[in-house]
Amino acid sequence: MSDNIYENLTQLGGSSSLPENPEAAELERVPNPKTGMDYLVRFTAPEFTSICPITGAPDFAHLMIDYVPNKWLVESKSLKLFLGSFRNHGAFHEDCTLEIAKRLIELSEPIWLRIGGYWYPRGGIPIDIFYQTGEQPKGVWIPDQGVPPYRGRG
Repeated sequence: MSDNIYENLTQLGGSSSLPENPEAAELERVPNPKTGMDYLVRFTAPEFTSICPITGAPDFAHLMIDYVPNKWLVESKSLKLFLGSFRNHGAFHEDCTLEIAKRLIELSEPIWLRIGGYWYPRGGIPIDIFYQTGEQPKGVWIPDQGVPPYRGRG
């Protein structure tokens, strides 16, 4: 491993604008300095936004992303920009949530990943989307995501 595991990052430490769409967003990773130790990383995005592909109306979600890293860690600024790229992206809740999971899995090749997409009501109905890559790994503390069922979430 290089002495500077951060040398290939292009977005951290400078100004970066939001990518125009998720396809244009560049997710980055860094080597996991603690390979061989199974632990959980949690990203919480309580202000995620996208737009309805039919009406163009804004949609809002509280995303919880948990993963047990293998060889790679997700660089958090690139994740922030990736998630922000959905702001003007038209897709249904299911597509947004699962596309985020897919990209993170392709990037970081985690031991395990789960995502909870807790979407605020559209048409009076909240829609929650859940995905995980398999059984939770044994010996890793994985707390509940802690987002209550919809009752004016917050």
